[in-house]
Amino acid sequence: MKKITTTISLFVTLASISAFAQQVMTPETLIQLGKVSTEGVTKDGKSVIYSVRQYSIADRKSTKKEYSIPINGGQATEITNASELLANNRISPDGKHSLSSNEIKIKNIYGKDFYPNLIKSEVMIYDDLNYRHWDTWEDGSYGHVFINTLNNKKVTDSTDVMKNEPFDCPQKPSGGDEDFIWGPEGKSIVYVTKKKFGKEYALSTNTDLYSYSLETGKTTNLTEGMNGYDMKPEYSSQGILAWLSMKTDGYESDKNDIFVLNGNQKTNLTKDWDGTVNDFRWSTDGKKVFFTAAVEGTVQLFDVDYPVTAGKPALVKQVTNGNFDIHGMAGQVGNTLVLERTDMNHAVEIYTLNLSSGEIKQLTHVNDKTYSSITLPKVESRYVTATDGQKMLVWVIYPPDFDKTKKYPTLLYCQGGPQSPLTQFYSYRWNFQLMASNGYIVVAPNRRGMPGHGVKWNEQISRDYGGQNMQDYLIAIDELCKEPFVDKNRLGCVGASYGGYSVYFLAGMHEKRFKTFIAHDGIFDWRSMYGTTEEMWFVNQDLGGAYWDKDNVAAQKSYNQFNPVNFVKKWDTPILIIQGGKDYRVPIEQGLGAFQAAQLQGIKSKLLYFPNENHWVLKDENALVWHYEYYKWLKETLK
Repeated sequence: MKKITTTISLFVTLASISAFAQQVMTPETLIQLGKVSTEGVTKDGKSVIYSVRQYSIADRKSTKKEYSIPINGGQATEITNASELLANNRISPDGKHSLSSNEIKIKNIYGKDFYPNLIKSEVMIYDDLNYRHWDTWEDGSYGHVFINTLNNKKVTDSTDVMKNEPFDCPQKPSGGDEDFIWGPEGKSIVYVTKKKFGKEYALSTNTDLYSYSLETGKTTNLTEGMNGYDMKPEYSSQGILAWLSMKTDGYESDKNDIFVLNGNQKTNLTKDWDGTVNDFRWSTDGKKVFFTAAVEGTVQLFDVDYPVTAGKPALVKQVTNGNFDIHGMAGQVGNTLVLERTDMNHAVEIYTLNLSSGEIKQLTHVNDKTYSSITLPKVESRYVTATDGQKMLVWVIYPPDFDKTKKYPTLLYCQGGPQSPLTQFYSYRWNFQLMASNGYIVVAPNRRGMPGHGVKWNEQISRDYGGQNMQDYLIAIDELCKEPFVDKNRLGCVGASYGGYSVYFLAGMHEKRFKTFIAHDGIFDWRSMYGTTEEMWFVNQDLGGAYWDKDNVAAQKSYNQFNPVNFVKKWDTPILIIQGGKDYRVPIEQGLGAFQAAQLQGIKSKLLYFPNENHWVLKDENALVWHYEYYKWLKETLK
């Protein structure tokens, strides 16, 4: 153990010297940035509470601390009593009850469930789908919402409002407290669940909002007949319910709209607006709904008035504008709205927005010292003309101290999703700042399928995975290659998820444009993917259906014309393949199949396997290895 510690200390020292000498972003600097998260505005409206998680390479551990900072700016103070300072939305308005969610065992799954005398049995027995989800095998337990009776702040009784039903709240895998809330005056609760089980659950995105009355014990479906995702219920100060809703069952990337319910009247506030909503919150007076959405390669704040004038469409207004992403609306005090903001050169910090003047002011400065000590890359937006004549936004990120008289190796970045926006986000894995700081120009196209350019642009990619968007990728890199500072003999192509699929697909049709490829958790074989992925609505919507449906023209096009495995014989370029062992969305055989195909054809290739990571890389030291191997591979193959 002493030897290991000494080695790590030496490594950290050398890394620090290297970082100081280079004065650019390094993997060590990136992984040790403070990760800021807003907890909320204090009950008195005077301060903002936030947490900072920070990993130390020297100590090999992560710490989390909480702070309070005046909402008008000033010195942050470390605190230990955040729960006392913030309003507790789990407590009913009258203080008589609390809400909680607990896992309840409902279904028999394990061998010992069926055969109690065989307690050492490890077998799991399934007779229906949804036997695993995201990164977890189904164990027969479901998250249920409980209403707890309080007496002197102690729980004296609990009621399971979902009874003995095999449904989840919060929604798995990423739902939270926003999935169950108190109604006005604490007389009811509203919760989100998908009341489907087995194959029906795997095939559907139809979550609904249910209202449970404390007085009668009756449950009412508030979104009956609304067949897509219904989620994130929130009441205004006037008692009006709003939520996010998608129209189409089975389509996770459908246009996301804001609905309100007043009495029995449902109104779609964003029906006539050509975009899709990320998140929302009511204004404190209940007369506006603030929301965030992608627009032209950024995420901005919008608002819409409520109520809507009869006979007229709701008026959506863009509130912020700039080369940054706005998200994480944490609260409003008077004319001040608390936000989180990022851009491609800066991790999350907390800002305030003056709703009267439009002024945006940085409130926290957790990582300012780090960024002030390094040279930042230049980020540029360009528009190129796609093969069908449409204009496409392309982000270009240049190395620090970029010199246009030199030639630089260049990376085409392929975004995942496929229908997720490519905006001014700051990733701790696919970090453009770090890529550029390692001497690479990064080309990041807003290809077909990305929000922020209208609903039609966003929807085009469905069932056309290997079509127009692949041409979008190629035209983007071809246009940049016209620049004298791009070294056309040192081009790489990288991406994860759908971006990983893009890498596999382009590897079979790039006509020797690229000298190297990197694919993380990408789809390699659609037939295998259909047989092993967990939520079937995804492949049914995006591919058109099952591979055995020979009469389904759209599906057969996906499995044949757009299937990377069918073109693997054309692979001729080095490829690094990264795969998470607990990724059940894009399961392990995708990465293993691609690696084996490359190896057996004698192509320079490497497999980076993370047995305990899912679709992401969440552990700090795993993330460091990811970065070391990523840049090592690029250095080897883009000589």
